[in-house]
Order: sequence, then C-alpha cells, then structure tokens
Amino acid sequence: MDATITELQRALRSGRITSVELVDFFLARIEAYDDAGPELSALITINPRARAEAAALDSERTASGPRGPLHGIPLVVKDNINTAEMRTTSGSRVLEHFQPARDAFQVRKLREAGAIILAKANLAELAQSSNSYSTVGGQTLSPYDTSREPGGSSGGTAVAVAANFAVAGLGQDTCGSIRHPAGLNNVYGLRPTYGLSSRAGSLRFSSSLDELGPMTRTVADLAIIVDITSGEDPEDPATVPTQTSLVDALDPGGLEGRRIGVLEFDYRNELDGVLQDALDVMVASGAELVPISLPEPRQNMDPILGEFPSSLAAYLAEEPTAPRRAWARIVDDPGASRRTPTTRAYREAVAGRMAYRRDLEAVMDRHDVDAVAYPVSSTTASVIVSPDQDDDSGHFGCGPASIAGLPALAMPAGFASDGLPVGLELLGRAFDEATLISIASGFEAHTDHRGLPVSVPPLPEG
Repeated sequence: MDATITELQRALRSGRITSVELVDFFLARIEAYDDAGPELSALITINPRARAEAAALDSERTASGPRGPLHGIPLVVKDNINTAEMRTTSGSRVLEHFQPARDAFQVRKLREAGAIILAKANLAELAQSSNSYSTVGGQTLSPYDTSREPGGSSGGTAVAVAANFAVAGLGQDTCGSIRHPAGLNNVYGLRPTYGLSSRAGSLRFSSSLDELGPMTRTVADLAIIVDITSGEDPEDPATVPTQTSLVDALDPGGLEGRRIGVLEFDYRNELDGVLQDALDVMVASGAELVPISLPEPRQNMDPILGEFPSSLAAYLAEEPTAPRRAWARIVDDPGASRRTPTTRAYREAVAGRMAYRRDLEAVMDRHDVDAVAYPVSSTTASVIVSPDQDDDSGHFGCGPASIAGLPALAMPAGFASDGLPVGLELLGRAFDEATLISIASGFEAHTDHRGLPVSVPPLPEG
C-alpha cells in the first residue's frame, strides 16, 4: 500500500515481489473497490494483457536487469490518451469501440521504460467539463466521500492513484483538469510548461492549452515520470529537448532560502486554517512569504476555448481506425470549422499567451520570488447532485498557468474540517519545473498529509 516507485523497484530487485504479483495486487483492489464495494468507477478499461506484459518484464529483469525506475511498474492513463492495445473512448459512446493504431508519444516513452499500462481512467466526457462523468464510464466518485464529485476532467486518474489502483497515472490539463482533481483527492499533479512534453496522440479540448502530465502520491514519483515522458517530439512542434533532470531537483531542504509569492485568499470557511497551516510549514522550513498579485491577460482568451471542433478533426484525421462520421456525431454545430480558427480575435489570443507569460514572469522577477502559491480550489469536493453536472467545488477555471503555458504543481496541503483533502498549487517560470519539484519535496519532507481513503482499506491477506 502506498509504496513509491523507488520502494517497489527495491522490492522487485531483491525478489521479494514480482511484477506479476504487483499487477495482481492492483487488479484485486480494482475488482473490490472500482467494480464492487463503493464502485468508484475510476477506470473504463483494464488491459487484458497486463499479466502477460508483467511476466515478460519479470523474465527480462532476470535475464538482463531492469530498464530503469519504471520497469514492471503498473500505471493508469486517462482515456483520451491513445493506447494501441486498449480502446481509447474519451468517455464518449461515439468512440466506445475505437482502438488506436499506435500509442501516444508519452505512452510509448513509458512502455519503452518498462512501465505497464494497467488501465484507462474515466474522465469528464470528451474532457468537456470539470466533473468526471462520462456515458461510457459513468460517474467517478471521490474515495474520501463517495457522495462527492472528485473533480475533473482527469478525476478517474486522480481517484485511481489515491485509491491504490496503480502506482501513478497520466492526466490531461486544459484549465486545471490535472490540478483540480489532484487537489481534491490528496495527490500530486503537474501541468508542465508548454513545450516540455508532447501532446501527440491525445484528444485535446484545446490544441493550444492542453498539456499531459503525471498524477502521483509522492513528489519523487512525479519527477521520475516527467523525466521519462518529456522531450522533443517531431509530431508536436511545440516540444523542445529536455535540459534538466527533475529527479536531481528533489531536496528535503528545498524550502530553505526560498521566496514564495502568496496570492491573497480569504474564503472564511474550513480551508483558511488548512492553507494557513501549510504556509506556516513553509516559513518554519526556511521559506520567506511575499504577498503578491498577478496581472490579468491583455487579450480575451475565450476564442482559444473554441478550438475543440478543429482539435477533434485533426485527432480523427491522424487515426486510420477512427470511426467514420465521428466528428459530425460529436460536434453539434454543423457550421463549426474543421480547421484551426482564423478570426482576428483568435490570432490575438494565441499571440497574447506569450505576452501574458512575459507579464507574469516580470512580476515574479520584480518581487524576486521562486514560485507563487495559491489554493487549488476555494472549497473541498462538492456533493454530486446529477451525474452530468459541472463540479462547483471552487475550481478557478483557466488561470495563469493555463493561459501563459507555465508550469504548475498541485500538492496535498492537509484536510479540512469535513475530512476532505485540500490542495495547494505552485506556479513557476517557464521550464523551471525543477524549482517547483524542489519546493514541493521540501514541503513534503516536513508534512504527512497522505491518508488512505476510508472507502478503500487494505484487502485481507490472501
């Protein structure tokens, strides 16, 4: 339970466990808690070849040693990220039987590193909202309170990681779709800098805004996955060569000497005390807090959120096995363009993203801060009223990180008086994920906010 990638590799190397046993452990928990029991509905599809892949990786380990830290480690992937041996439904009945011809870039990198893609995770259908309900996967439930919505749209990945259905997972973030459910489910989630990691092979809500990133139970696990999945990809022209290792940035003393900007927050509810306690930990661990405010974008960014029809058309065009007429069945507006929007407002919004990045980094430079901290949400997880509602749990929408393409890391900050998790988010400069990892690992070293959800206890021995 809750074992890290490093701990599992140590156990695999010593022969105390095998990858087959590890797969069986997670499959048993999925059967007990996702398919039965509380029926969390975090997952849509289980990899039917998972045990066979694990057995092959066990044999390879014996013959030639591990490929690296992910050798034989089971992961889950949000179900709008392509996997060649499993369907990729994006939660939509229209794509319910769609099986891509090849893996997404990041999935391929994970497999090459020896990871096992154990399952595909539920999501808000077509990643169109901030909940985690889909017509294929149903309503994903919070493992901390099954009457609550887990956030979205990557809620299935967050719940699977929090509930120990896998070691870690991949999500996708448009306007907080990784960070929002990470904060509500007590896990870490990273939205990387625009260009650090490829988006190729995923169905994007917005071709400009979307990023793929990891969701994990520890900072170290997050760093390992980013190191493996980042880098240049010819199929995603925005990507650049990877410059640094985030694993090298892990530092239990990572808060010492840091200047952290703090956005003003006052919700006058149970979050205030939890968030203040988190800031107090930072100060006690050597950080200096600096009050800060961030500018608004110069341009209206709404036109970028209209990219979905063209994003969908491009995604389907790249997939020879995609169902015919899927675009027309999904996009209700018959006049929606299948091409990238070309209006003046759209062009200004795209150009304005980099201008906004410069504005944000100029403010950070002026205040001489290493990162900016603020709550992931203004409330804890909301009660489910209807299965297809948007989650109203204080999600901030398209904030600075999404608009400017800057890195942002959500991390557990504690539990509110209602017993539900609270998340704190760190915003950094472009391609400076290492600083966020250092700060987060320093915070993690001085806190103990991980708590196994009550709805998914350890299974009886045997």
